[in-house]
Amino acid sequence: MFYLLLITNLITFATFAIDKWKAVKHKRRISELFLLTLTFLGGTVGAVLAMLIFKHKISKKSFLLKFVLIVSIQLIIIYFFQKYYHY
Repeated sequence: MFYLLLITNLITFATFAIDKWKAVKHKRRISELFLLTLTFLGGTVGAVLAMLIFKHKISKKSFLLKFVLIVSIQLIIIYFFQKYYHY
């Protein structure tokens, strides 16, 4: 599980970095839906790091709202599994 999350976060970080590069170069961008999907699938840490390091998507309120919603859903899921499936 650790390696799966590590790979997911590296892919998410790289995808956010590529999107930032494309934004600067005025090239065709990666969709927000794809960025948010990667985040939802476990790339939250990679997304946060990329957003902070590259100053990417941090001033777009609609993206941040969706991002916070995804992180909240993840926290609820983690809480549920911790509470009901604790070994």
